[in-house]
Amino acid sequence: MTIKNALLALVATTALVAAGAAQAETWRMAHKMPADSIEGRIFQAVADRIGEKTDGEITVEVYPNEQLGKDDAILEQLQLGTVHIYPEGSSYLQKWVPEMKFVSAPFLFDDREHWSRFMATDLVEGWHQAIEDEAGITVIGDSTKMVRGPYRVMVSTKPIESLDDVAGLKLRLHPDELAAAAWRHLGAEVRTLAWTEVYESLGRGIVEAVNSPVALVEPMRFYEVAPHITRHDEYPQGLAFMANADAWNGLDEETRGQIIEAYDEVAAEFAAETDRVAEESLARMAEEDVSYSAVDTGPFVARMAELYRQMDAEGALPEGFLEAVDASRAAN
Repeated sequence: MTIKNALLALVATTALVAAGAAQAETWRMAHKMPADSIEGRIFQAVADRIGEKTDGEITVEVYPNEQLGKDDAILEQLQLGTVHIYPEGSSYLQKWVPEMKFVSAPFLFDDREHWSRFMATDLVEGWHQAIEDEAGITVIGDSTKMVRGPYRVMVSTKPIESLDDVAGLKLRLHPDELAAAAWRHLGAEVRTLAWTEVYESLGRGIVEAVNSPVALVEPMRFYEVAPHITRHDEYPQGLAFMANADAWNGLDEETRGQIIEAYDEVAAEFAAETDRVAEESLARMAEEDVSYSAVDTGPFVARMAELYRQMDAEGALPEGFLEAVDASRAAN
C-alpha cells in the first residue's frame, strides 16, 4: 500500500469512527424507586439491555430515588427532552389526557388478562396518540407486559379485615382524581403525599395507610411503621416506559425495534422474579411480626360499581369506557 493510499484509508476509517460517535446517544432514565428494589433492578436491566441491543448506539444512564426530581418535575423534563425515559404507571399521563386515569380504575377489572385486553383497545390507543400530540410523550412497547406488583396491597398501622375498616382511614394516595374519588367513596380520608414522604408520614400518624405494589413494601421500609399488609388487588399494574416522542421518533426503525426487543426480553425475564421477590419479602417481614392477609374484595367491587354507575349517569366517564371494559371482559 502506498503512503497516499494509507493516508486515504486512515481518513476513511477516521470518518467512519466519527460518524459512529456522532450517531451514539446518551439517554437519561429517571425513576423514584431504590436502585436495589425489584423495580430498580428492572429499570437498570432495561437500560443495560438497550446498550447491548443497539451496540452502544444508545447508552441509558439511570437516576433512581427521585435524584432528578419528583413526578411533576420529571414529566416536565420528559417533555423538554432532558429526561428521555420515565418508567411509571400509565395513569400519570392523565396530566395531559385526563381519561388516562381510568386505566387504573379501582376494583373494576376482573383480572390482569381482562385489563391487558382493555389496554389494547382502540379507546386506549386513541388516548396514547392524544398524549403524544399534546405533550410530546409516547409509551415504548406494551406496558402490560412489564408486571408491577405483582399485586397491590394496603400497608397500614392497624389491621384492615373488611371494607368496614376503611371507614375514616387516613389513606395516602398519589395525585389522581379517580383514585381519590374511589377511596372516598369506599370511606377513606384521602391525603395526597409524595411517595418518598410516606414512611415519615406513617411514622408520625399523618396517614395510617398506603396502597403499594407488594414487592415495594420492604424496600421502602413501610412495614417498620405500618406492620399490617392486606392484599386487595385494587387494580392490575404494568410499567409504562414513557419516552420523549421527538427522541423516540428520531431513531431509525431498526433501533426502535431493538429497544422494544430489550423491553420485552426484560419483561419476560423478570415476571417470575417479581413473584419470587414478593414471596421472599413477605416471608422476611413475617419474621418481623408483620401480618399479612387477603381481604374479601366483593364488597369493594360492589361499592365501586355504584360509583361507576353514578359517574356514567352524570357523564363523568369517558365516552365508550364502560363499553370497552365490558367488551374486553366478553373476550374471556
